[in-house]
Amino acid sequence: MSEQRKITNALISVFHKEGLESIIHKLDELGVKIYSTGGTREFIEDLGVRVNAVEEITSYPSILGGRVKTLHPKVFGGILARRHVEGDVQQLTDYDIPEFDLVLVDLYPFEETVASGADEESIIEKIDIGGISLIRAAAKNFKDVVIIPSKNQYDKLTNILNEQGGETEITERKELALEAFNVSSHYDTAIYNYFNSYFDKPTFKQSISDAKVLRYGENPHQAGTFFGKFDQLFEQYHGKEISYNNLLDIEAAVYLIDDFEETTFAILKHNNACGIASRDKMLEAYKDALAGDPISAFGGILITNDKIDSPTAEEMDKLFFEVVIAPAYDDDALEILKKKKNRIILLRKDTTLPTKQFRTLLNGVIVQDRDTSMERKNDMKLVTKKQPTTAEYEDLEFALKIVKHTKSNAIVLAKNKQLCASGTGQTSRIDALKQAIEKANHFKLNIEGAVMASDAFFPFSDSVEIASGGGIKTVIQPGGSVRDQESIDFCDQHDMAMVFTGIRHFKH
Repeated sequence: MSEQRKITNALISVFHKEGLESIIHKLDELGVKIYSTGGTREFIEDLGVRVNAVEEITSYPSILGGRVKTLHPKVFGGILARRHVEGDVQQLTDYDIPEFDLVLVDLYPFEETVASGADEESIIEKIDIGGISLIRAAAKNFKDVVIIPSKNQYDKLTNILNEQGGETEITERKELALEAFNVSSHYDTAIYNYFNSYFDKPTFKQSISDAKVLRYGENPHQAGTFFGKFDQLFEQYHGKEISYNNLLDIEAAVYLIDDFEETTFAILKHNNACGIASRDKMLEAYKDALAGDPISAFGGILITNDKIDSPTAEEMDKLFFEVVIAPAYDDDALEILKKKKNRIILLRKDTTLPTKQFRTLLNGVIVQDRDTSMERKNDMKLVTKKQPTTAEYEDLEFALKIVKHTKSNAIVLAKNKQLCASGTGQTSRIDALKQAIEKANHFKLNIEGAVMASDAFFPFSDSVEIASGGGIKTVIQPGGSVRDQESIDFCDQHDMAMVFTGIRHFKH
């Protein structure tokens, strides 16, 4: 049995017609007999190319408003018949069924219709039935049939027609079958997830077709791939290829900055903020963010929620950093930042980020809602005799936004909407606090009168005791410890203000 096949009969049923014209003309030039139905048949006829109506094979018209066109034994028999099985070939002859060597399909745009905000009836009508069935049938019989499952494979078909005269080897057809089942499974996953948005059944189904192989993973000896449409979120203006670790930092930076409304500049290293400040002017925001930890800022990720101007870019250019992210740049600022050839410059687009997050765990996956909670002044419960001032309440909100995005156990010290220091990823809250105080003192940042934010409650009063010794006067924490009163009593005895939020912000 020869494994090489030449296309002689083609069945074509597509939604998108872009890029199809040249394929139709080439098929016609090669003497391929074309079968089609509905809008695709009309498109081919308008090109002046002879096309056979599927209805002529089936003796049935398109019915139910186009819902049923190709679902017929005379269509699927011609696709699924095994050319090397004598009985299959004889039945094709007995029932006057043509062999189909090429099936070209492009499905109804279900995902695009959902994303457009269309009503349910419009969405349901974009669930392709005939097309998905044609794809699966042709892919199953890849030994004899070439399957082109979407417009994304038009270029491959064009190469087969132009360079190979319509002939294919079995390895080519098998790879196309692989792509076909990728298309069909992705399509079904999208449909399932649409229906499950109404019921939230505990099933895990994700399908992402866009993939980019990275230089390596977290370390050079690890392979890494990013699955997703990065270009939907960012436009890369300049710089080297983005790495696995860059992506982790970029995600952390984006979710952090999104909690701030006023002009804010943040510097991150290993997913944690090492500097952040909110100011009226961009340059001041950058300078004060950098002052928080100019050592850790080296090689970091820079992000802001406002346009970067040229004075700020001049200051930034003095620092070695990997990535900068902003919603806009002055032209002069871009030219300054582009001076370093490897520096990654990203323009952030106005898009919505996912509200669910998942990660592999042991032999499975865990899924959770993303932590979108952010407590404001009205959510804070005063538990001490002393009340924070208006400025201190603003600093409490500022510090809470940062600690929420800091690896646990986490403590954040802030003053005048500037990160003074943080203790990150420590095994005890005391160690995190001591780390933060030591760091602030090292960089000569005055924390007298600063506020302290904790991602979780204090099990004992020792944290507020140490904070008081460091000059901290105001504290925000979730509360919830059986010994909360001990911390409250200490604060009352030492003229400290403390508020509870009732919300924990662990991050691991």
